[in-house]
Amino acid sequence: MFERGIIQLLAAWKTDVNRKPLVIHGARQVGKTWALKYFGQKYFEDVAYFSLDKDESGLCDIFKTTKDPERIIQQLSFLHGRKINPQTTLLILDEIQECNEALNSLKYFCEEAPEYAVACAGSLLGIYLNHIGNSFPVGKVNHLSMYPLTFTEFLNTKDPAMYQYMCSVKEIAPLPQIFFDKLREAFI
Repeated sequence: MFERGIIQLLAAWKTDVNRKPLVIHGARQVGKTWALKYFGQKYFEDVAYFSLDKDESGLCDIFKTTKDPERIIQQLSFLHGRKINPQTTLLILDEIQECNEALNSLKYFCEEAPEYAVACAGSLLGIYLNHIGNSFPVGKVNHLSMYPLTFTEFLNTKDPAMYQYMCSVKEIAPLPQIFFDKLREAFI
């Protein structure tokens, strides 16, 4: 399993005293959902995961019928099968760009229920936001961008000792050939 750098950023978000609902955006298949689930399992007692992808379950109706975060939490808790607790449960809303009302609800979570840890992921979210205009909760959410796996994330998993060596290099200078060859081999 790859240890992604975004996990450290998520851990910092969790403990931020001014934490707002989080939106992770990035290209499809870069690991946004995996990162949020992994983070939730590692840093929270419970994870309440909901996907709004194509909204086949009618989940978006919850956000269409109310803007009250407590009522939303109550209904999502029912669907989750257990109570969504502030601070101990990570609420994940995946593919949030599929439900404009869910995206808009983040404003109310920020203002009325900041004790809840709400994290969202969306593919092509930036493109979608150009079409919905002013309904995005500007200033009421934290943002993180996620990118494909980096070479250093890969190397940290494949060869931790080489990763540590690479991180220890403090100046730009030619590497000894043996280290260069190992890095090139890992890269190819």
